[in-house]
Amino acid sequence: MLAVSSKLKYDCQMFKHTKRVINIENIYLYIYRQREMPLCTCMLHVCTLQEKGINLTHIESRPSRNNKEEYEFFISVDQLSSKALDEVVDGLRTQISGQVHELSRNKQKDTVPWFPNDIQDLDRFANQILSYGSELDADHPGFTDPVYRARRKEFADIAYNYRHAQVIPRVEYTAEEKATWGTVFRELKTLYPTHACHEHNRVFPLLEKYCGYREDNIPQLEDISHYLQTCTGFRLRPVAGLLSSRDFLAGLAFRVFHSTQYIRHSSKPMYTPEPDICHELLGHVPLFADPSFAQFSQEIGLASLGAPDEFIEKLATVYWFTVEFGLCKEGNEVKAYGAGLLSSFGELQYCLTDKPKLLPFEPEKTCQQKYPITEFQPVYYVAESFEDAKEKVRKFASIIPRPFSVRYNAYTQRIEVLDNTQQLKNLADSISEISILCTALRKME
Repeated sequence: MLAVSSKLKYDCQMFKHTKRVINIENIYLYIYRQREMPLCTCMLHVCTLQEKGINLTHIESRPSRNNKEEYEFFISVDQLSSKALDEVVDGLRTQISGQVHELSRNKQKDTVPWFPNDIQDLDRFANQILSYGSELDADHPGFTDPVYRARRKEFADIAYNYRHAQVIPRVEYTAEEKATWGTVFRELKTLYPTHACHEHNRVFPLLEKYCGYREDNIPQLEDISHYLQTCTGFRLRPVAGLLSSRDFLAGLAFRVFHSTQYIRHSSKPMYTPEPDICHELLGHVPLFADPSFAQFSQEIGLASLGAPDEFIEKLATVYWFTVEFGLCKEGNEVKAYGAGLLSSFGELQYCLTDKPKLLPFEPEKTCQQKYPITEFQPVYYVAESFEDAKEKVRKFASIIPRPFSVRYNAYTQRIEVLDNTQQLKNLADSISEISILCTALRKME
């Protein structure tokens, strides 16, 4: 299935979403618009399809099932119009301030799902969030706070307008936002020495020294991204909310971590129903500065490229129980390295008690485990080490049914698909550089 979704601005109005889904016979285009948007404005985009010779086989409209204040348009397009529709979508990207992004493809059984080949391809889906962003659910702590909602829109606009290689805009955080950060920072820092893994505790003082990590200061993504690049090649890019599993994991393949800039509502500083800057900077960032963990994270991302949807779900589960809620051995002790633990004062304490069940990390079994998302985890998986976990993920990736292997070329920032002899020769040339390592080791003896 290929789904394209976006927030489209036109004549100062807003399309809620635009989706395109391709199956074997037809292309289906869904357009959602707000009630206050004139119908003619919406239909202008349909006319654009017709002008390009795209064969519309069916069109209808109805109130949105999710929000009665919005309309939903359904358009069926002949499969033969696929290429022309691609041109129209690309044209819309230049005509409007919003973006159109591909989520996934699943046309025929022997078709490989689309995946980004170049780091700039991340621009194609970075704005395609699944929830929150500037819109909040009714049970969100900030739902009834107009000031907070307006602030969230400011952060969403930064993310929507960002493109690869641009400087991440700096944010002037308010005193209230800094106070919320300070509460979380202060409480978690007291637990890190006894509960966090060695790698996290090694990097955290460096972030305080070089990136402005302080109780009274919320660090800037641009400063952190620059620092991470000097450590492991990882970089940050702003995102307005949750991405699909496929899109988020694809970013990791390029050593790109999509990070939010907004902070949780001040009424509940120790709770957030979504990732926020406390979760990203206190939980994720420290370990992205560790070479072994950075490589482990990238391995999960590389394994996702071109994988069928059912394996994306499995990889997302592996990610959940490692990068988000993973535990690891340190001598005779167990420590936390998952970002969901390292950014949660309550669960960081809970995970090292005798209440949860601890199991050894085995991707083949871990990927089958069900998990709650609104309460503490009843089960955690313990890795022997990051290196051991990395090798197990590599082995797990080898069973993914895709007709090729991939590698990331850090020099060109592109994904190389290893499906021909020339690509294998190029890989062999890079492997030959190991001789330099061997020579250096001999000179050190």
